Amino acid sequence: MTGIDYIAVQESAEFQELRSKHRRFVFPVTAAAFGWFILYVLLASYARDVMATQVFGHVNIGLLLGLSQFVTTFGITAWYVHYANKELDPRAAHLRAELEGLEGGGTAAEGGRSPGGGAGGGTRGLGDDAPEPDAVGGVR
Repeated sequence: MTGIDYIAVQESAEFQELRSKHRRFVFPVTAAAFGWFILYVLLASYARDVMATQVFGHVNIGLLLGLSQFVTTFGITAWYVHYANKELDPRAAHLRAELEGLEGGGTAAEGGRSPGGGAGGGTRGLGDDAPEPDAVGGVR
């Protein structure tokens, strides 16, 4: 059984591109969301008159901005899922398939595991019916 040189994988151009794409999305979006949250807290602390401005009925600006924090969170989550499915998961799946080929002693045709994680020529052993994790930690 051939061991995998994880340091070499981490230093590979493919892995560096995957990590770079992930960071180019996550860091700016996290900074923007955190900034939006801090702005809300500062407004609630120091601009009480603005936050107390009635919009309609008993609904004020503070309540609308507070509820928009939830909308922002769900929106960012949906955006990230879309981005990961389109940009990150295909690259991660390709890397995974390469590593599984090395780990299984070759390609699926040579008796190693198939890129999809099934038993494409070899056997997976115990727990064949258990779900496999996908590239971002979910389950297929």
